[in-house]
Amino acid sequence: MSVAAYDGRMDTTTPSPAFPPALARIVATVSIGFVVTQLDVTIVNIALAHLAGDLHLPVAGLQWVVDAYTLAFAVLMLSAGALGDRFGTRRLYVAGLLLFAFASLACGAAVAPAMLIAARALQGVGAAAMLPNSLALLNDACRHDPRLRARAVGGWTAAGSIAIAAGPVVGGLLIAAWGWRGIFLVNLPLCAAGLAATFAWVPARREQAAPARSTRSLDPRGQFIAIAMLTALTGAVIEWRPLGFTHPVVAGGFVLAALAALAFVVVESRTATPMLPLSLFRHPAFSTAVLFGICVNLTYYGTVFVLALYLQRARGESALQAGLAFLPLTGGFLLSNLASGRVVARHGPRVPMVAGALVAALGYGSLHFVDAATPLGVLLVPFLLIPSGMGFAVPAMTTAVLASVAPERAGIASAVLNTARQAGGAIGVAAFGALAGGGGAAQVVSGLRIETVVSVALLVAAALLATRVRTDADRGAPRSRQALSAHD
Repeated sequence: MSVAAYDGRMDTTTPSPAFPPALARIVATVSIGFVVTQLDVTIVNIALAHLAGDLHLPVAGLQWVVDAYTLAFAVLMLSAGALGDRFGTRRLYVAGLLLFAFASLACGAAVAPAMLIAARALQGVGAAAMLPNSLALLNDACRHDPRLRARAVGGWTAAGSIAIAAGPVVGGLLIAAWGWRGIFLVNLPLCAAGLAATFAWVPARREQAAPARSTRSLDPRGQFIAIAMLTALTGAVIEWRPLGFTHPVVAGGFVLAALAALAFVVVESRTATPMLPLSLFRHPAFSTAVLFGICVNLTYYGTVFVLALYLQRARGESALQAGLAFLPLTGGFLLSNLASGRVVARHGPRVPMVAGALVAALGYGSLHFVDAATPLGVLLVPFLLIPSGMGFAVPAMTTAVLASVAPERAGIASAVLNTARQAGGAIGVAAFGALAGGGGAAQVVSGLRIETVVSVALLVAAALLATRVRTDADRGAPRSRQALSAHD
């Protein structure tokens, strides 16, 4: 059965409407929040060697520094989306910026591993409040024009994608200038700019929640079970290599994760106001985009973690040299993100999703044969292909999700998508980091080769899945947004 995704037939015979200055300012404002949340996903990777030395962290400890942020980010986004739907997306966005700034200050002041990991988790809480509500603000600003929305989402996604790609580069420069604490303190002026722009450019009227939103309530049981499920699974994967699969902590973690997953489905199906409305997954377009997003984030986050170890431990590069080696990723994301928005506006999401996944898979495949002696110039090819493919696919994926739900459900829909993506990223860091073993040069190279095979397989599967997404040209009579929402 093919996937009906998109809200209404787009007129591709007329030029795209002009981008209003007021909308451009809102896009810029919410993109600041997206930038800081995505920057802190990857910027820490370039500091791994410094953290290992200063705080005496093994590879498993480094994985926890990365995943404490990603896990909190993932498991709390659903509740943050519900809070935004109920109390106003602008309020939640502002609260997220404030909390993120405080947590970043705590990270920069950390003097022990536990303090840094706890502060990273608090950063994740702030990020969870920001991301789904930033997208909901954006969707609300251009909800009456699907073509403008596609372009706006492309710009918003470009900002976040560039931040992910630029994280290692920025991190290398900051570490060279001020040490590893600088990678966290740089968030303070960014959050201040985001707050000022929000109060200046995002109208206060967006605080008003629609009647459909105001009836939503929190789901504490579902939230607790989700935290237990993802934490147990990630912890078991991280500790698998150092402790062994039969260790009670590892085996028990996998069992607890499986039981929690089952309990989560049961609880959410029986709750009047679930944290994760399972009815969303009755829309094939939504389900397709969520699975696609998991594959994209799992492969990218895990690969960046291993590549940071490869550049510094296998090749002996400094933090600055390793950061600059990631520079080609930034340009690839920028160009492909902007191109994707225009392609989606004309042809729908299928073409960029399929093409992007295959290009990224080619990039991962070209990493398979590298070793400690591979010239840095050889890495230019995968470092361009991977972000070019991802940057082309991700805006299409995001637009497909927004188009599959009614406007009043944009907050929770974007939260579900990004929860799944961040959860996939956490598992990617845990799994691919475990393949790197103790972090020695030979182990890192071996782990990199294995994870490239896994990445190629996952992205080819994602491309095949995306072929089922129908575009306007071959959809026939589409179902309207109202028809989709009537079945929620």
